[in-house]
Amino acid sequence: MAKGSVIVLSGPAGSGKSTVRERLIARNPDFRYSISDTTRKPRPGEKDGVDYGFVTVEEFREGIAAGKYYEFAEYAGNYYGTPVSQLVPFTDRGINVVLEIEVQGAMQVRAKDENAVLVMLLPPSFSVLESRLRGRGTECEESVQRRLAKARNEIEYFMNYDYFILNADGCIDECVRQLEVIAETQKYRTKNNSDFPVNFLLN
Repeated sequence: MAKGSVIVLSGPAGSGKSTVRERLIARNPDFRYSISDTTRKPRPGEKDGVDYGFVTVEEFREGIAAGKYYEFAEYAGNYYGTPVSQLVPFTDRGINVVLEIEVQGAMQVRAKDENAVLVMLLPPSFSVLESRLRGRGTECEESVQRRLAKARNEIEYFMNYDYFILNADGCIDECVRQLEVIAETQKYRTKNNSDFPVNFLLN
């Protein structure tokens, strides 16, 4: 059996990452979402062990020292990280694990795992991104400008990703389909099937 893939999904705020990821997992039993640990406080409605694993700064730093995290990053004064326990037991069973993480964490994944698949989800254009952020009506102008500046920085990492998907309005299902195709392709990468030659000769 081919191992499952670690699929990193990144993109600026307003790209639709969470919506695409939720729909992908809802309709595919061989995909699961990796729940990250964070030191930030839970937001209204968030549940420990469902949305995030909420830990203290001390617990997170102890986890770093113990090699608990597959990747981690500090963002806006808080730590975020993917526990190894969220990945290996599942990929070994052929399940694809989706990490919805920042560019900083994605670059850590790229450095340590050549078989990980990095996908950048983007709106069709920067102006569409700006319209989406303003259309939320939940953020002040300073916050919008901060997110736009961050998006400019994130697009600089475009060539470090394996694939990109454009999420136009009303195209969530098409984005999900493209992720499914990417994952299916990974099953047939020779690097993901190193035991195939031996098994081939034995049968």
